[in-house]
Order: sequence, then C-alpha cells, then structure tokens
Amino acid sequence: MTLAHHAAPPLQLAVNVLDAQSLLATFGTLGIAVVLFAETGLLIGFFLPGDSLLFTAGLLCASGSAGGAAHLSLGWVLVAAAAGALAGAQAGYLLGRRAGPALLKRTKSRKINEGADRAADILERYGHAKAIVLARFLPVVRTVLNPLAGVLAVPARTFTLWQVVGGLVWTVGLVLAGYGLGASVPNVDRYLLPIIAVIVIVSLIPVGLELLRSRGANRGA
Repeated sequence: MTLAHHAAPPLQLAVNVLDAQSLLATFGTLGIAVVLFAETGLLIGFFLPGDSLLFTAGLLCASGSAGGAAHLSLGWVLVAAAAGALAGAQAGYLLGRRAGPALLKRTKSRKINEGADRAADILERYGHAKAIVLARFLPVVRTVLNPLAGVLAVPARTFTLWQVVGGLVWTVGLVLAGYGLGASVPNVDRYLLPIIAVIVIVSLIPVGLELLRSRGANRGA
C-alpha cells in the first residue's frame, strides 16, 4: 500500500488553509508534507497551522473520520510529517544562504519581521543547537529561523543535525500526542474544535512570554 492510497480523499471545492480539518479533508496525508514544507521552508507559509495540523492528523489516525477527513494511517502520517518538516527547514536554510540578507529585507510582513528579530535573539541567547530545536515549537519563528540561519552562515553540518533533531521531536511528538488522545478517549473527534483551539493557544504561549520578556527588557533599558 502506497502513500497515494492515503492521500486521495474526494477533492473539495473550497479549502480553508487556516483550518487543519479542511486541509486534511482535501489533501489527506500528502497535504501534511506540503503544508509543513511551506511553513518551515518558505517565508510565505508563516500563517499555516503546523501545530494543529500535526495534532489533528494524529487524532484522526486513532479516531477515524472527522470534519470530512478520512481515517489516516499513522505510519504514513509520521513519514509525511517528518519529510515535509525536515526538507522544508533545509530548503529555507539553503535559500537564506544563497539569497543573503536581502531575502528578509524584501518582505513587508510585520509578523515576519518580528519573527526574524525573535529568531536572531534566540540564536544569540541560546546558541545554534538549542535555538534551532526550540524554534520548531514557536509559530512564525520556525518559519523565519531557517533562512536566517543561512543568512548568518550557521555551519551547514550544525544546522542539519539540530534541525533534524528538532523536526523529529516536533512532528513525531505532536502526531503521537494526538494519536494517544484519540486512542484513549472515545468519540474524541466530537471535541476536535475545542482541542485544536487549546493547541493553538498553547503554541502561542512561548511567543507571548517572549514578547513580555522583550518589553520588560526594553523598559529596564
């Protein structure tokens, strides 16, 4: 059985790219790889719902269909998630390495610029290894840090090693968390929207704490 068998649900006429359920219902397993590649490798993908997509995919592997999305295979979901996240991060790094500082200067998005500032601060404060791993769990930052690491000439071997570690912990951890919840709670798909809301809120907590820390530092200065 191939990946294509798990990636071809009936195509919907409209898809909400901000909604994990809609993405999975439209594109299936293959969509996970594409979305994670765009979110971690392309600056234009900063708004995509990586955290909720991974958790929802894991939940659907255990609980069956929800919101029109077909039951997914856990093995293929893990493969697609890891492949998209790892390939995307490496592509972002190479893009930053070749395009240089002009890559980030061209964007007019306030969120991307703020994410670049936070990513640079994290790299300076925690060092390459820890920053690359931590960035995986910070929305927007995980999009911007990869090209920024290329711009700042982080050694390719160092970046590759730690982006693989961080990418696997992030993707496998969230997918298995969703799978574990779906397998242990009957009919958990009925509560999918509140669960996704909690995941989104939790994923934004580190960003909020970082903003508060930055404001406190600015006031102190």
